[in-house]
Amino acid sequence: MNTYKTTEIAHSIGIHPNTVRLYEELGLIPKPERKANGYRVFTDFHLEQLKFARTALKVEVLQNSLRKQAIDIIKTSSARNFNKAIHLTKRYYQQIKREQRNAEEAIAITEKLLLGENQGLSNANLTRKEAADLLQISMDALRNWEMNGLLTVKRKQNGYRVYSDEDIKKLKIIRSLRCTNYSLAAILRMLNALSSDPNVDIREAIDTPEETDDIISVCDKLLTSLQYAKKNARMMLAHLEEMKKQFTTNPTF
Repeated sequence: MNTYKTTEIAHSIGIHPNTVRLYEELGLIPKPERKANGYRVFTDFHLEQLKFARTALKVEVLQNSLRKQAIDIIKTSSARNFNKAIHLTKRYYQQIKREQRNAEEAIAITEKLLLGENQGLSNANLTRKEAADLLQISMDALRNWEMNGLLTVKRKQNGYRVYSDEDIKKLKIIRSLRCTNYSLAAILRMLNALSSDPNVDIREAIDTPEETDDIISVCDKLLTSLQYAKKNARMMLAHLEEMKKQFTTNPTF
């Protein structure tokens, strides 16, 4: 069995020793045994788990729920529960694909709106709860978007809000942008740009934030980031399959 000191395993991955200690503290790698002098003793499993965690965390621009899923997968792998980690990664991959479809739908809707193609609309008027359920978002999120000026919803005589087809389409665009941490201010700017310039390139507008935007992540290019996330999820799956073969049959490593 190969063993490594903290500095050795950090050097082999190309990270600082403090990062190794942080991963241990966060539960992303199992706690190593220690010598009588207190020094940590890492194994080949720690080495592979560190590589796996680094791969999974490469994707920086994911919505919170996806980020949490990635963390859960790493921790499950750290516990050597490879079958569960593989199952979670497949579910993670499917959610990334759903976000891609949402983003593509948002683009298609916007392109049609710019072309004035509103044919085929129904006259459905949804309540706030019905709109939230349809979009699979919380009512608080809807309320927040309205308070920040992203959407103005009509009301009935009794004061209740009603969400039209046009409102739902706009909300689908907002949902896709919010899921990758675009700020509300940045989204409002893009929506205003789209409404004032019918010749704007919607893909470029969605995918290329201006430097002055208050964007949380440096990797918040929606479409490219989701494509990268999907590719990364496939790498995670392959890595987990290899770890399952190597460490299920050699549990002492």
